[in-house]
Amino acid sequence: MPDNLLKGKLGIITGALDENSIAWKTALKAKEQGARFVLTNAPIAMRMGAINDLAKECDTIVIPADATSTEDIEKLYTEAKEYLGGNFDFILHSIGMSPNIRKGRSYGDLNYDWAMKSYDVSAISFHKMMQVAEKQDVMNEWGSIVGLSYIAAQKVFPFYTDMADAKALLESIARGYGYRFGKLKKVRVNTISQSPTKTTAGTGIGGFDSFYNFAESLSPLGNASAEACAEYIVTMFSDYTRLVTMQNLFHDGGYSCTGISEDIMEKFKDL
Repeated sequence: MPDNLLKGKLGIITGALDENSIAWKTALKAKEQGARFVLTNAPIAMRMGAINDLAKECDTIVIPADATSTEDIEKLYTEAKEYLGGNFDFILHSIGMSPNIRKGRSYGDLNYDWAMKSYDVSAISFHKMMQVAEKQDVMNEWGSIVGLSYIAAQKVFPFYTDMADAKALLESIARGYGYRFGKLKKVRVNTISQSPTKTTAGTGIGGFDSFYNFAESLSPLGNASAEACAEYIVTMFSDYTRLVTMQNLFHDGGYSCTGISEDIMEKFKDL
C-alpha cells in the first residue's frame, strides 16, 4: 500500500475491542497512513477490551460514548473536534450486538425488546451518528463514512437471526444518508460486507467455524482477513475513492458472486 494515504486527515474510529477486531486493525493502519483520530466505544465495551492500550499505540485518546445516545454522540463530536483541532474527514461505524444471538433465541422465538436493541445498536446508531454529524456540521467536504455489514443482509444465514435484519437496515441507511450527505457536502457513505472474520464478536456466533470453513472453500480468493479489511477501509477513507458512495461493497474473496466451487463439489460427490 502506498505511504501516507491519509496524511492530514482527521477522524473517529468506533468499536475497537481487542487486537482481533477490524476497528482495532483499522486504527493501526490509519495511524500508519498518516491519519489522526480519536477512538470511541460504549463504556460497557471498554471494560471488556483493551482500547486504552490501542490509544497509546496510536498516540490518541479514547472518548467513551454510547452510539445509541444522541447526547453521547454530540459530546463525542465536540470533544473529538477540540482534541483534533478540526472537522472530520472519516468515521468508521464498527458497532453490532444482538442479545437474541447471545442468549440463543432462534429467529422464530425472538425477544422483541432485545430485537429492538439489536436494531438500535447495530443500525440505527449509524443514522444517529450521521444525523448528529450533519446538525453539528462536523464533516469536511469529500469526507468518508463507512459501516461494516455482512452478506446475511441479502441471503439467509439462519444462525444470524435478527442481526441479518439489522444489517439490511444498516445498508439502507447508508444509501439514504449517502444521498443526503452527498448533496449537502460531497460526503460519501458506504458499507463494507466482510467475509466471516475471526473476531471476538464473530466467533461468538453459534456454528461460526463451520460457516467460516464453508466460505473459505467457496471463495476463489479465500476469506478476507480483518487486516485486509482494515486496508480496504483505509482506501475508502482516502481520496482515491472520492466518487464511491451509497454502495454495499463486498470484501469477501469472491464469495458473494460464487454459486459453487470445486472444493464444495468434491465434498459431496460420494454422498
